[in-house]
Amino acid sequence: MRALVTGASGFIGGHVVAALAESGAQVRAFDLSPPPAWAPPDSVQFMAGDVLDPDAMRRAVQDRDAVFHLAAVYSYARGDAPRMQAVNVHGTRTVLDAALRGPRRRIVHTSSCATCGPAPGRQATERDWPAPRELTVPYKRTKLQGERLALDAAASGAEVIVVNPTVPVGPGDRRPTPTGKMVADVARGRARAYLARSTLNVVAVQDVAQGHLLAFERGRSGERYLLGGEDLAVREVFAVIAEAVGRSAPRLPVPWAVAYAAARVADAGLRPLGREPQLLVLDEVRAGRIPHRFDDAKARAELGYASRPAVDALAQAAAELLTDSAASPASAEAPEPVSVTPSG
Repeated sequence: MRALVTGASGFIGGHVVAALAESGAQVRAFDLSPPPAWAPPDSVQFMAGDVLDPDAMRRAVQDRDAVFHLAAVYSYARGDAPRMQAVNVHGTRTVLDAALRGPRRRIVHTSSCATCGPAPGRQATERDWPAPRELTVPYKRTKLQGERLALDAAASGAEVIVVNPTVPVGPGDRRPTPTGKMVADVARGRARAYLARSTLNVVAVQDVAQGHLLAFERGRSGERYLLGGEDLAVREVFAVIAEAVGRSAPRLPVPWAVAYAAARVADAGLRPLGREPQLLVLDEVRAGRIPHRFDDAKARAELGYASRPAVDALAQAAAELLTDSAASPASAEAPEPVSVTPSG
């Protein structure tokens, strides 16, 4: 396989690059910066470029028979909304336009479980879609728009498969993503409370990367596949992280309505200063109103997808943070009241 990976320096993208290289594929890693150093270098060619640049994308897809499109902006900051619209939507259009020219290629488009729900009172599946009121969140709205471009291409006859990761955790989330920030907040003792009755579907990022390869090999064009792990109460998620680093787990449950009201106050107070809250992020809290529970049975049945225990993935992510921050001033930051991260 001669594969192109967009967003190759991102958290999931770097792991997809590594998984492809380890499988024997010839990988072209496309991003603004090189992929992580732990990705096998011998079979990886780095090409610097922007998914918003049509000429760069046409060069990137040359001689490739597989395209893994992971480039995206994952953020709940309202200030990032223009970048999300540009990269998650227009960037996807640019990648698809380039990939669909010339020889027939098989494309795996990385979306998000946020486009499949959540569903009140049950696990969401690939048959579900977010409620219209949830599309006020720019991340969710732009990921859905990008996914629909991919599905439209498949409906027109292109070979396009969509994968929908839930909440990936593991090594290498150093920027970090909102999920990685949640892990860091707990591991460093900055989170003293959690969102009551909140649930996340947690999965090891390595399993998500393997799921991308399985989707390429076995996925049906035009189909969506949730790549998940286990539904865990946020209370349990925080307890596993805290135990892994030798801290006491946050014990204060905060009702969603209270957290949302506090987030609105914080957002209104900082908006005149051109700033946004770092912890009680309004859209992040808004997206956490419904427990994020997902059923990935379709990927397991059709792709042969499997995942390791979510607690192992959480412990590994927390332990890596502890090692990386042993001498970092961040480990001594003052605690903050509550940490919230809905599915990515």
